[in-house]
Amino acid sequence: MSSLPWYKDGLKFKCTECGKCCTGTSGFVWITEEEATALAASLNLSLKAFKIRYTRSRDNRLALVEKKNADGSYDCIFLKGKKCEVYRNRPKQCRTFPWWQENLNTPESWKLAAQECEGINDKAPIVSYELIQQILHER
Repeated sequence: MSSLPWYKDGLKFKCTECGKCCTGTSGFVWITEEEATALAASLNLSLKAFKIRYTRSRDNRLALVEKKNADGSYDCIFLKGKKCEVYRNRPKQCRTFPWWQENLNTPESWKLAAQECEGINDKAPIVSYELIQQILHER
């Protein structure tokens, strides 16, 4: 019996930059101090100004703030017109989506993620098991 996970042959995914993973229910996009520093620099802000404007603290951790929409949904503070304003410097949590363990636990978990992410589809290229594992270990 193989000790490799169910997705050992890879999974189909290509980010379409649709912004759907940046909107929906309220949640947390956690950022490290290093990521905050890089984001601040990319926006030509001091770290202090960046933190005041774009972050909140929860359990001694930094998270990006959200914008509440009229319909009650929430958007990432950096989502503008369905595009990420800081895509090149986006936090690790964003860079590693959809390769989160909770999306990879079972084929059903992956199918649920596909309902929210248009980049998970049969037309997308296969991402290798090895690359998926590498990304998982980044988290």
